[in-house]
Amino acid sequence: MQVDAAVLSWRPKGAGKAMTKQLETDEELAAVRVGGSIAPHNATIQLAPYDPRWPEQYAAEEAKIRAALGDAALVLEHVGSTSIPGLSAKPILDILLAVSDSADEDAYVPALTAQGYRLHIREPDWEQHRLMKGDHPLVNLHIFTVGSKEISRMLGFRDRCRNYPEERRLYEETKRELATRTWRHVQHYANAKGEVVEAIIARALKDGTE
Repeated sequence: MQVDAAVLSWRPKGAGKAMTKQLETDEELAAVRVGGSIAPHNATIQLAPYDPRWPEQYAAEEAKIRAALGDAALVLEHVGSTSIPGLSAKPILDILLAVSDSADEDAYVPALTAQGYRLHIREPDWEQHRLMKGDHPLVNLHIFTVGSKEISRMLGFRDRCRNYPEERRLYEETKRELATRTWRHVQHYANAKGEVVEAIIARALKDGTE
């Protein structure tokens, strides 16, 4: 099922030292899921043209999250392909949320569950990442502890693709070529994008320090 299989799609372990071991096997992918199971995708990837409604959908989700958490939402940003104007994407909003301690699920999971999200992924070995999903619209809500290096990486990638058309084209071409292949899991598609994603992030972070 594509929607379920896509939940780890931000985690494109490439050559970058900031990333951990790629999740490849069925057992590895199932182990991080709260439900403990995963259904194979065994299909190509369906990319949708950029939809100008995506920012509006994000704004509505942002309001829900802020209503649930208030000042506990220390960072809240629209990230991933749907946050980059002109870029085709799987029609699933990626949202970045930073809280004081993402390992303290009691501090945010019940409040977000009341807003319609559900806890789907728990990755204590990767920056204490948690992922909650929403269904209307489809949302992957990535939760980290404030200060996590993944925050600057995700924002750097987004802003680099927003501000440099050549980076956006490179990413678009990579996605389109890989999307035509059949993948057992959508995470394998994400892994295959890793080298390009890591190169874009590296250029973004380098420019940010100069």
